[in-house]
Amino acid sequence: MNPPLSPSVCFRTLAMLSVCAGGLGWPLAGLAKDQDDSLFGLRPTTTTWRVTSETWKLPNNEKMGMVGGNLLFDVADNVKLGLASYGAVRGERGGFITLGMTGEVQQRLSPSLLGHVGLFVGAGSGRSSLALAGGGLMVRSDVGLIYEAGRYGKLGFGVSHVRFPSGSISTTQPYLLYEYSFNSLLGNGWDRGASGGSASAAPFGMASNAQEFSLVARSYRIPSSVVQDGGQPQHHSMQLLGVEWLSYLDDRWFLKLEAEGAVGGKSNGYMQILAGGGYRLPLTSSTAIKLHAAAGPAGGGNVDTGGGLLLDAGISLQQKLTQRTALELSVGELRAPSKSFKAQSVALKLNYQFGLPAATSATVPWSALDGFDSVPLRLRTVTQNYLKNSPNWRSSNVDQSVGNLGMQVDYFVSPNWFLTGQALAAYSGKAGGYMTGLVGAGGQLPVSDRWFVEGEALLGAAGGGGLAMGGGLVGQANASLGYRLSKSLSVMATAGHMSALRGDFKAKVVGVSLAYQFTGLAEK
Repeated sequence: MNPPLSPSVCFRTLAMLSVCAGGLGWPLAGLAKDQDDSLFGLRPTTTTWRVTSETWKLPNNEKMGMVGGNLLFDVADNVKLGLASYGAVRGERGGFITLGMTGEVQQRLSPSLLGHVGLFVGAGSGRSSLALAGGGLMVRSDVGLIYEAGRYGKLGFGVSHVRFPSGSISTTQPYLLYEYSFNSLLGNGWDRGASGGSASAAPFGMASNAQEFSLVARSYRIPSSVVQDGGQPQHHSMQLLGVEWLSYLDDRWFLKLEAEGAVGGKSNGYMQILAGGGYRLPLTSSTAIKLHAAAGPAGGGNVDTGGGLLLDAGISLQQKLTQRTALELSVGELRAPSKSFKAQSVALKLNYQFGLPAATSATVPWSALDGFDSVPLRLRTVTQNYLKNSPNWRSSNVDQSVGNLGMQVDYFVSPNWFLTGQALAAYSGKAGGYMTGLVGAGGQLPVSDRWFVEGEALLGAAGGGGLAMGGGLVGQANASLGYRLSKSLSVMATAGHMSALRGDFKAKVVGVSLAYQFTGLAEK
């Protein structure tokens, strides 16, 4: 790691928000079991990345290959909770993507074999799937076996049942999985250094793992040979906004996860979630070249990705601006191997480089955390309803409201101000396939010991489900009333307004959320 330097408040905030805004991220560890808040130290929480593969059977003998990404946290003995996303990569419905909450109960059957039963509840869909997915609500249950293969991770198989209650999808199938577990350090509530600062003044320290977060503005140049999924010519360009997270395995090799949505180019509703890896080659002390390759589900917005699998490869030039920040110019090419979509990509990325504690399973003494700052975070499980506020706000069912389900993460830069990011998908209102990802800022004002009010403004990408989002760029403003149930839990009621900046969509917003406060740690 580079010598420690106190990061800017803004960049640290965005780094903590990023993965949740794309659907997955370590901040969910705040739902983990209560940490050991004794004088002796902080107890790590076992954290698991999981990838699954299965094939759904749809009506009329249609099949759709799905890949799932899960981030799970041990919240009690044999109980895990987390986030999950499922996306199409085979078949004819590229862009069919869902996200939501997942949980499971495990039971050890032998020294190396585990049994588990799981449940996922989420929302989404896509690619002309209204009759299949209805409003978008998805329920997936499963039962399976997991074999522990030591340091190489875990392998497993099982049987899952997937149902969209308001649609026609109801399918049972086998699945395969791979998972890898590590440890996260998160504190319960904001009692320790909630405004930032040292976790301890003792002279001992622990190692950190290098991370890199980027805000991404991307443009696709699309050849004239590419057509939409209905056969019409594809618009010659597309603009996207998103985030990227890199986790370094050593000084040069890294793993990456990115999520981006269309905000221009007549393809609102297009979304891609790509995972992969790469290599960083330093040229000088401040300049480097990065090579990467990634793959994942993508589609929507009439973009013809076929079954949904998208392949991406490219090269970047990275120039440091400060000890922790850098500017990166990336060029590459991507294509959907099963259909006509392909493009040349140019992206500008603003990087922030930092470190997370390299925790083991042992309790970490407070003295070992002197090199890390406390990061006060809040995770909200959110439901929002859109109510008609414009005659042409959607292409059909114009008098029906749209229900959305998702997550929101906040970082409090001070006791009264926070930055925020959210990811939502439709679950009701015959708008299956609608998704949105927004970032913004807000303020909180206490009214009493338990009551508080908040206001926030957000901007980002949205599309799908027949909502008239224009190019996909949207803005939202909310006001909320909250009540603290405990030092960690709050409930909030929200009212607001959302509109497309270049479309006819305008809606009143009403919602409720359950909020959990917790503390993360980032290298100074």
